[in-house]
Amino acid sequence: MADETGAAGTAGRRRRARALGAALGGCALVAASAVPAAAHSGGPGHRLAYVALGDSYTSGPGIPTQVDAGCARSDHNYPSLVADRRRATSFTDVSCGGATTAEMWRAQGGNGPQLDALRRNTDLVTVQIGGNDVGFGTIIATCAGLAARDPAGNPCERSYQASGYDELTRTIARTAPKVDRVLRAVRARAPHARVVVVGYPDLLPDDGSGCFPQVPFARGDFPYLRDTEKRLNLMLRLVAGVNRADYVDTYGPTVGHDMCKAPGDRWIEPLQPAAPAAPAHPNATGEAAMARAVLDRGRGHHR
Repeated sequence: MADETGAAGTAGRRRRARALGAALGGCALVAASAVPAAAHSGGPGHRLAYVALGDSYTSGPGIPTQVDAGCARSDHNYPSLVADRRRATSFTDVSCGGATTAEMWRAQGGNGPQLDALRRNTDLVTVQIGGNDVGFGTIIATCAGLAARDPAGNPCERSYQASGYDELTRTIARTAPKVDRVLRAVRARAPHARVVVVGYPDLLPDDGSGCFPQVPFARGDFPYLRDTEKRLNLMLRLVAGVNRADYVDTYGPTVGHDMCKAPGDRWIEPLQPAAPAAPAHPNATGEAAMARAVLDRGRGHHR
């Protein structure tokens, strides 16, 4: 179905946004049940046309070998690994570092609008987007800057709640209709595809502990930022469900491998990476872990 237009379309979008907002407001930070996909993705020996959309967590900045410098895209990111394992007959990866939901419709440097990669005969679409809409980079810079004032406290949390409400929770809620619009556009352009929304991996210790100065946040801000990421992933799960798309949890499979861990154990690099990767981003092992999560979800779908 094409995007709605006119007064009726506007009313429909508003109703949809209210429904998403109500769902977000009424849900605790708990796992939701998986939602069946609306279309199959084929099996071994079948044709598979696969398109990957997303931001830098998809593109794999810094991970060898970089095949698109403008978008910081690696040939060992999780879409490339999934395409190889699934033996995709057609594979198009248009993920790009710094992408927001807006880049689904507009060019980003030499990368055209990401939605333009979709075709009516596309079989599988993975989408990992929303982190930059929420402001991952700004949050990291803000919290690191405030940590020096109160290293044992929670200055970042207090700053984001100074207005009487949590600004990051509100931003996540405001991002939900944007992701919803992306998924509706994906359905319109690739109506027969299996659509998979990929969540974000575990960035900070799941037990709420900290590791200053390796990750330069105040001690009390680690659980706050952990919960903020969980809210983002919950929103993505809910929006996927509204749009009859699969959701792939990459947080659970990466717990214990966050950026606070030792170099040999972490799959997310800290602000000063030891392995080839961008700061606060998955390294090659992290991308492989996300690929396994996508592939495992696909196997579960065909049981």
